[in-house]
Amino acid sequence: MTVAIVDCGGANLRSVQRAIELRNMKTTITNKKSDILKASYVILPGVGSADSVMSSLKSNDLVETIKNLSQPVLGICIGMHILFESSEENHTSCMGIISGKIKKFKFKDSFKVPQMGWNKVSFLDNAQKTLDEHYYFANSFYAQVSDDTRAKANYGLPFSAVVRKNNFIGCQFHPEKSSTAGTKFLDYFFKSI
Repeated sequence: MTVAIVDCGGANLRSVQRAIELRNMKTTITNKKSDILKASYVILPGVGSADSVMSSLKSNDLVETIKNLSQPVLGICIGMHILFESSEENHTSCMGIISGKIKKFKFKDSFKVPQMGWNKVSFLDNAQKTLDEHYYFANSFYAQVSDDTRAKANYGLPFSAVVRKNNFIGCQFHPEKSSTAGTKFLDYFFKSI
């Protein structure tokens, strides 16, 4: 089985690759349609900004390819954001796979933005309660809780830590930086669809 890690300009490609290769899975970092289409799993890694990631996907003519994938797709952080319709980050139009708009954290003095560090994630389905752990976050933007939310976290307000729509899963945290919790989450992704 091959995991295609989509190179859309993010800086965490190698750390995501290492986390997956620890499972003895073959990976390829790519922006080629052919690699993505034949992969068993696809990952949209998430460091950067929504507009730069979308610009990279558009310049490589990958938006429709990704939207039409039938294999499991995981979006991490910004990779999750671009699954939504739009983001307040530079007023970016995204892929529209999941309904809703990504919003910016707006706090006066009570919470620092970006959120940086460990935060508790609570899964809504009892079958995933073993995944309730602290995960590593680095985000200034968030998805509101919706029908597509599979896990929640709280940072001044409740927000979606994990979302799912059909074969698309998004996580706001970074599993590749979340130690054993991240390992368990990646196991869940590779076995859940």
